[in-house]
Amino acid sequence: MAVTATRETEVLEQVPRGLLIGGDWRDSSSGAVFDVEDPATGRTLRSLADATPEDGVAALDAAVAAQRDWAGTAPRERGEILRRAFELVTRRAEDFALLMTLEMGKPLAEARGEVTYGAEFLRWFSEEAVRTSGRYSVAPDGKSRLLVSKKPVGPCLLITPWNFPLAMATRKIAPAVAAGCTMVLKPANLTPLTSSLFAAVMEEAGLPAGVLNVIHTTDAGGVTGPLIKDPRLRKLSFTGSTPVGRSLLAAASDNVLRTSMELGGNAPFLVFEDADVDAAVNGAMLAKLRNMGEACTAANRFIVHESIADDFAAGLAGRMAAMTPARGTEEHSTLGPLIDAKSRNKVHDLVSAARGDGAELVTGGAPVDGAGYFYQPTVLTNVPRSSRIMREEIFGPVAPILTFATEDEAVELANDTEYGLVAYVFTRDLNRGLRMGERLDTGMMGLNAGVISNAAAPFGGVKQSGLGREGGAEGIEEYLYTQYIGIADPTAS
Repeated sequence: MAVTATRETEVLEQVPRGLLIGGDWRDSSSGAVFDVEDPATGRTLRSLADATPEDGVAALDAAVAAQRDWAGTAPRERGEILRRAFELVTRRAEDFALLMTLEMGKPLAEARGEVTYGAEFLRWFSEEAVRTSGRYSVAPDGKSRLLVSKKPVGPCLLITPWNFPLAMATRKIAPAVAAGCTMVLKPANLTPLTSSLFAAVMEEAGLPAGVLNVIHTTDAGGVTGPLIKDPRLRKLSFTGSTPVGRSLLAAASDNVLRTSMELGGNAPFLVFEDADVDAAVNGAMLAKLRNMGEACTAANRFIVHESIADDFAAGLAGRMAAMTPARGTEEHSTLGPLIDAKSRNKVHDLVSAARGDGAELVTGGAPVDGAGYFYQPTVLTNVPRSSRIMREEIFGPVAPILTFATEDEAVELANDTEYGLVAYVFTRDLNRGLRMGERLDTGMMGLNAGVISNAAAPFGGVKQSGLGREGGAEGIEEYLYTQYIGIADPTAS
């Protein structure tokens, strides 16, 4: 049954309108607000306070004031707060799913999947909070003792993107909480509602005032710039585009901030001649159309062996053409809108340019008429390697296919990009799959799998796809620094 207008209003009314600073939900210091739009209809969902640079500094003031006490909080207590947050988010899964569908556009079924994924970071890091162990050892010469411990890096600025409104917040907040760091969260102004509701849940879970502060704004650079220059800030974590990430890295260098950067992707999807074509098509649908293709992990280039390329293209085109673009609250929706008109125009420009370069259109290839920012699921074949669509992140439901003849050629094509976030490989040959892990320049690889993101695994890339890791045992290390104390030999007379 489709979601009613009454139900939508009920969920939207749960979202605080203000900025969370030092435990208080407050208006912008300027009194300004901005509207959050439903990308499926273009209508305003809710208005939120529009933070100023002064509000950003106030949020950092609150984080700094709370840091010492929070760092001294028992790891078990920090873990229990995260565990309670996990239970609260799980209990309110339908609220969070609907809210994400409204502000981001993804179908409800997919939004429910994000709630499960995003909540898992809370559970995972609730368990990791008590595992930040050090070591005590005898120096090699026997004349001293070595005491090594882990300590929280301090106040952090967390900048999240619009495409996974819950999971990108929990993936950063959970390890920071577990490690004992305070935070200023700056969510994307396109999808800030979920972050605000989640912050309210963290308060309900018992997170002390000032540990998490939330500043949504339409002036991202103006608000975050002074914070990055402030010597009291000790870490910056950003998920977003590579150009913005490079700029933030340059700014962070002045104060030598700890940085985590999860940036752009140009994921190759390799299908070898021995692959199960049906399984490869199933994997391609997941790797390409998850989140309407608006994911840094989305398969961007389909590199298929020439002997099975026609079968693969036909199978993929058939599945893509059967998708139903509609508002995510509708029962029949299997594909939501893109986030805004600018994004849809970029996707169409890439498709048009590829066709101009000689690519052949198999299905789709145009915006969907009517309200919202929908784009037809699209498959292109015989795409020239030099085409822009093979170089740029598409961020839409478009699958360009090119072919290869040998394994070496496939590897060369896959590595021919400045990015290195994730790659997908389909083959029945396990040795070949393991070779791909060694030969592909990528931080992650899916072997016969179209989705590999997991809270228990380290997420991150190489080259222009960023640095640092989120999730897994590695995730909490991004929020800790190592301290060494040299101790005189206690056995010396």
